[in-house]
Amino acid sequence: MPEVPVLRPQEVVKVFKKLGWEAVRQRGSHIIMVKEGHIATLSVPNHEEVARGTLRTLIARAGMTVEEFLKALSK
Repeated sequence: MPEVPVLRPQEVVKVFKKLGWEAVRQRGSHIIMVKEGHIATLSVPNHEEVARGTLRTLIARAGMTVEEFLKALSK
């Protein structure tokens, strides 16, 4: 399993937007993202950086693998 990188929140949001997610609102220090036809919402913490474990959980909630996320990140 590849290592999950430590990224800034803006980078994480940008990748999820590439994958069809939309930032719909910001509540406090979290950016809420939704995707049509997907039950889950993603809550990206808008801190200095997104922790590896948090990012891994966000990727899983999005219904994808770390490899798929890293591929979208490198595009």
